[in-house]
Amino acid sequence: MEALIYHFTLLSDQALQDKSFDPSTIEDLMKLFEIEAYKSWAAMEQEQQKEVEEAETELQQAEDYLESVLESAMDEFRRFEAELESRSKAELKSLVETGEKARKMGNLMEKSASFFERLEIIAKGLT
Repeated sequence: MEALIYHFTLLSDQALQDKSFDPSTIEDLMKLFEIEAYKSWAAMEQEQQKEVEEAETELQQAEDYLESVLESAMDEFRRFEAELESRSKAELKSLVETGEKARKMGNLMEKSASFFERLEIIAKGLT
């Protein structure tokens, strides 16, 4: 591009000094500018496409990593949930057994109280 600008400067100087200068030479140079601009644009577009593809690849890698981390977290949550459920069932079973023992103890104490109440009635009746 710099060479074209330099060449344009030379042609401009020549056009100012030479009355028989052919303007079509500048038109040819302008076509070269146009071609150079198109090449630059195409190269920039190709570079942009490359950057887009790299960004998409990095995004896919990030999504894959995130999915892996989320799956790992869900697996850990499921294990925690299963362990918590197991502990809860064990604690519930223990509480039910304790409640059953307390109920039996209450029934036994009630029978004992009834037994001793009858003994007292019998003892009063014998005296």
